[in-house]
Amino acid sequence: MSTHMNSNIPLGNLLSLIQKRFLKTSSTTLPPNASSSFTVQYLVNSCGLPQQSALSVSKKFQIDENNTQKPQSVIQFLKSYDFQDAHVAKLIEKWPAVLRSRTEGNLKPKFDFFITNGFVGQLLPQLAVLDPRIFRTSLDAHIKPCFELLKRFLKSNENILTALSRAPFLMSFSFNATVRPNLDLLKKQGVTVDRVAKLLMSQPRSLQHSNERMVYAVSYLKQLGIEPDKRMYLHALTVFARMNESAWRKKIDMFKSVGWTEEEVLWTFKRFPCLLLSSEEKIRSMMDFFLNKMKLQRKTIIANPALLKYSFGNRILPRCNVLKVLKSKKLIKGDTNIATFLKLSEKDFMERCVTKYEDKVPGLLEIYGGIDKGKGW
Repeated sequence: MSTHMNSNIPLGNLLSLIQKRFLKTSSTTLPPNASSSFTVQYLVNSCGLPQQSALSVSKKFQIDENNTQKPQSVIQFLKSYDFQDAHVAKLIEKWPAVLRSRTEGNLKPKFDFFITNGFVGQLLPQLAVLDPRIFRTSLDAHIKPCFELLKRFLKSNENILTALSRAPFLMSFSFNATVRPNLDLLKKQGVTVDRVAKLLMSQPRSLQHSNERMVYAVSYLKQLGIEPDKRMYLHALTVFARMNESAWRKKIDMFKSVGWTEEEVLWTFKRFPCLLLSSEEKIRSMMDFFLNKMKLQRKTIIANPALLKYSFGNRILPRCNVLKVLKSKKLIKGDTNIATFLKLSEKDFMERCVTKYEDKVPGLLEIYGGIDKGKGW
């Protein structure tokens, strides 16, 4: 066979083919270049990164083994601001280029600004690790104006700290593109500063939606008659803004498939918006349990939408087990509105339905505690 090959392939071409195959095979077995290998070692030994993270970082960031003075000075700088080893490693993992940053001319003024405004101790390192993008922006052109705008709504450094701790993106690159126009939109709709402040502190991520989506959400709420001065307005806005039109339609159709009318869904949305965030599986299983096992009327469920949001295993089922026993012992009336008991606080339910009847129903506390909670349904 080799004679046949030699007779058909010119010697020069054959040598070229062999050479190409050799080079291709050799290239796949070459070790990583020296720079990449040193970078991995440095990131592991000097920066504290796990081996796998160091390998990942080394693919996009290299450290010159002949010039480690710069990255070492950055690490020392970070530690002088109370960054622990874990903070340093996580920051470098998220933002490798920090090792090339100018500490005195760039990082220090920004760090000092936050410290002056209350980010002392571990708060500054935590903020940096949560979203390093903050420190890649300009102090005068971005950080200070963002901070001042947040302060107009949140009033105190403590409140700003709370909001940023939950959502550091509030001062990152996306601020001018999303947060600022969304704050302006709410203000234009007549939402008071105090209520915007509560939104910033409790659900700041709701302001991360595109302004176009928020404008659409505001318009839709107007069509439903939900006014900005209503208590549920911001709750409804944040829920609706999380869904596109297709997802919203699908959610309404799902409720209709378990017996609701569209009017009932929208009426419930106005009163209890967060119900629309529940999964289809949860709604279907809860409706099935209440209608078919507990024999609740549909109108009772719709009048008490919070029932569908409660935890089935931790609240609904244990309480229903207790109520079932009490009814069988005729300790509560058969026509008692179960929804009333399901909505009681934990303390009130214990007092009215468990402690009160422990002497008459041995083991009632154990039933409520879950030992028998899987039985009977």
